[in-house]
Amino acid sequence: MSVEYAPKGLIGLLTPQANTTVEPEFSILLPPGYAHINARLVSNKGTIEERLLDYLEVAEQVAGQFANAPIQALALGCTGASYLAGRANEERLLERLGTARGVTAFTAATALVDCLAAMGAKRIALATPYPDALTQKSVTYWESHGLTVVKAASTINDAATNFHPIYSLSAEQAGGILEELGSLKGVDAVVMLGTGMPTLAPMLNANRSGQGVPVLSCMFCLAWKAVELVHPGEYSLQSWLQGDSWGPRLEALRR
Repeated sequence: MSVEYAPKGLIGLLTPQANTTVEPEFSILLPPGYAHINARLVSNKGTIEERLLDYLEVAEQVAGQFANAPIQALALGCTGASYLAGRANEERLLERLGTARGVTAFTAATALVDCLAAMGAKRIALATPYPDALTQKSVTYWESHGLTVVKAASTINDAATNFHPIYSLSAEQAGGILEELGSLKGVDAVVMLGTGMPTLAPMLNANRSGQGVPVLSCMFCLAWKAVELVHPGEYSLQSWLQGDSWGPRLEALRR
């Protein structure tokens, strides 16, 4: 079935309730001919960790909001829930979601794992906006996929104290430690964690500079995976990293 504003592919996107980054970055990253429709993962739990786990509990119900819309892939724009649930629980949920919709379901975390595999990257450095406990959970998750975390460095500082410590970060704050992480010995890629952290500008600048190792973000990988599922190989990973398709849209918004 063809969709007027998505002749190449329509993606279903699940977004955490207060996240202000997933939808704008996904819109920038998707190439012409692709579009997404969104549903919000909502929880009234008291802590971040409780809400993250609750998002996975409600994901199947929330995905029902798409009804019979002809989505061709189902993307969960959240990474923290993957760390807390663990690889096995995440895989079971994605299988249920995908089977119910007749499409492949994936999280930002699994998309990142797939992107790193496509690059042949095994040793990573993390730019993390999380509290220490959640960062450690993320390290355990990445290691469960056979990756080695060389270093994790925080992007959070005292300036990020508004409605949410991750969503309050600026792109400049998020990218402040990329040069340090990219210069580490034995690192294959630098990964910017958190779908709520704005990452596109610093990531694009780092990759276009030609210095150091490739820089990825969770949102970058989420969009890459969606397009790869619908039209495998349409865009090379190197083209994605250099922003050949999405860079001009980002630059136009930042003028």
